[in-house]
Amino acid sequence: MRAELRAMPTMLRIGLAETIAYRAEMIVWILTTTMPLVMLSLWTSVADEAPFRAYTQADFVAYYLAALIVRNLTSNWVAWQIGEEIRMGTLSMRLLRPVHPFASYLATHLAAIPLRLVVVTPVIVIMFLTDARHVVIDDPARAGLFVLSLAGAWLLTFGTFVAIGALAFFLEKSMALVEVYFGLFMLLSGYLIPIDLMPGWMAAAAEWLPFRYMLGAPVEILIGRHADAAAAAAVVMTQWAWAAIMLVTAALAWRAGVRRFEAYGA
Repeated sequence: MRAELRAMPTMLRIGLAETIAYRAEMIVWILTTTMPLVMLSLWTSVADEAPFRAYTQADFVAYYLAALIVRNLTSNWVAWQIGEEIRMGTLSMRLLRPVHPFASYLATHLAAIPLRLVVVTPVIVIMFLTDARHVVIDDPARAGLFVLSLAGAWLLTFGTFVAIGALAFFLEKSMALVEVYFGLFMLLSGYLIPIDLMPGWMAAAAEWLPFRYMLGAPVEILIGRHADAAAAAAVVMTQWAWAAIMLVTAALAWRAGVRRFEAYGA
């Protein structure tokens, strides 16, 4: 742990340099996550004449712009990175370093956040130039909970992708599971449809699965869909519990996988 902490500033600088070097690829990646804008157009048309189940046009604008912001600030590509390194055998070089690979992956993807923030800044500005600004929460307590929820969503997504990436130790086509993940994520996270507009059975499933806490939870807190700060805090606690579960799952999958790693692509 001490070695990782001492090396973290250097790894963050290296990660930031890599992000800047591949900034065009990063921006293209970010620009592909435009589905919330498509859903925004659809739902604002639905709510053109009257609110739809307590969602006005301003609510939909705030929700989907917030979803776009949260999605871009919390996503990462670590599953592809791990899978490729295992397949090519280059993971062996990372295993020889004096810091745990988790720390270097963490630094790499944390360092990408500043550039992501620059890219989504126009979306934030648009949100506060439209009627959506009246929907966004303005009390300090829930603003703090939103920041905690955003961090929890990042950790939960990171842990999930590390766990999926570690399956490449055991499965030749492990990246196919990423497609399964994205299908479930789009349906159950609130990415396409707000959780409280889903059919009852689907909303109940979303409550019990981790996908909602990767995106829907911070979005709901930001636009004030919870009754009070206490209700929002309960959601954040559940979210961080899921983050801890997925990080432990990722660590266990990694430990089991490294034991059988043979660098067969090197």
